[in-house]
Amino acid sequence: MGLTGIQILKLLPGTNCKECGFPTCLAFAMNLAAGKTELDKCPYVSDEAREKLAEASAPPIRPVKIGKGVRAKTVGGETVEYRHEKTFYNPTVLGVLVPSDISEDELKNKLKVWNAFQYERVGLNLRPELVALKDVNGDKEAFASKAKLVAETSEFILMLMSENKDVMSAGIEACKFKRPLIYAATESNVDDFGNLAKENNLPLAVKAESVEKLIPLTEKLMNMGLKELVIDPGSREVKQCFQDLVNIRRAALRAKNRAVGFPTVVFPCEMASNLDVETIIASIFVAKYGSIVILSDFQPESLFPLLLERLNIFTDPQRPMTVTEGIYEIGKPDENSPVLITTNFALTYFIVSGEIESSKIPSWLLVKDTEGLSVLTAWAAGKFSGDEVGMFVKKCGIADKVKHREIIIPGYAAAIVGEMEDELPDWKVIVGPREAAHIPSFLRARQQQ
Repeated sequence: MGLTGIQILKLLPGTNCKECGFPTCLAFAMNLAAGKTELDKCPYVSDEAREKLAEASAPPIRPVKIGKGVRAKTVGGETVEYRHEKTFYNPTVLGVLVPSDISEDELKNKLKVWNAFQYERVGLNLRPELVALKDVNGDKEAFASKAKLVAETSEFILMLMSENKDVMSAGIEACKFKRPLIYAATESNVDDFGNLAKENNLPLAVKAESVEKLIPLTEKLMNMGLKELVIDPGSREVKQCFQDLVNIRRAALRAKNRAVGFPTVVFPCEMASNLDVETIIASIFVAKYGSIVILSDFQPESLFPLLLERLNIFTDPQRPMTVTEGIYEIGKPDENSPVLITTNFALTYFIVSGEIESSKIPSWLLVKDTEGLSVLTAWAAGKFSGDEVGMFVKKCGIADKVKHREIIIPGYAAAIVGEMEDELPDWKVIVGPREAAHIPSFLRARQQQ
């Protein structure tokens, strides 16, 4: 943030209208300076003040929106070097490289497969987002037709890759409605590609041979009025690329160098000879600091771990990952199936549900909202007490799904049995194992009784 709260206050209308959600303009200004609210929350700020404040309050890594529609994404917008300092905001976009000489049938088949990739985790749908179409022979008709095919038959964001102005113009014309990312402006074509991006209001990638050589290019484009830039330092050797991305992040955050304060694009597909090694390299840049990562293919065994890594890194470290409170079916439980309960800490849920599933005994798993705390921590904090858990069991509706009245609680919460029985006089509270790994044998033993 370039301005203090008092400096921001001088540019606000001073009405104290409270429509922004804060009691005074001063409170709003202080929260805006701290990055805890957005300028758009003020309905009465003037256009002139908005322009000044927007520029002053822009994150060190400028946010850039790419694509249009359900998979449109914002990349960049980061404010810290290390996740634990605050949080990382905009997850790395995972893309796949497609050559422009691919046959239409092959491209259609690939898109069909890639479109189907979707994984559910903690109530979220995880999937890849981008197709990078690379011009390989200068055939603008083929490039445009493939761009149109991707845009019209899939939900993927498009990145158009060519250094030829005519080829790029044809590609833009074919899929402009999808707001593709143009790749790339270089020292030899920066004016032409800058004008293309400006005329079509599209984000533009900038490529150079090094970080140092990027700076005059981005400065020139910014002077042309372009702000939605993505940068590629050009390195294709893993160690050098890693160093370049770290240097870019540090220069933007520590030295406030706006010329490199943009999201980045990296190409593991050009750094390895097989997808396995690409995946390892991609995992490095998901963590530090690739805003867009391009692979040679999407395969489940490669894609799923990258999506999980991304999910874990781009979550607020001050707020535990959680699942939604409710009743979860493990297998196909019926009215006689056992009922277990745990907390909504995501890791606890996945471990417990996985062990229940491995037991091959269909079960009902109740998940209580404990604000993302594990069982023992939630119990110590009073969020998994007997009366709280008992009240949840009453209200969740599990009584309508089973004939019996038995519920299995985690062994670490054995102390809540008495309170639960007071709250649930018709239920029998059974203390389960302390460790999730013992759940399968515990359930099998009970089944045999």
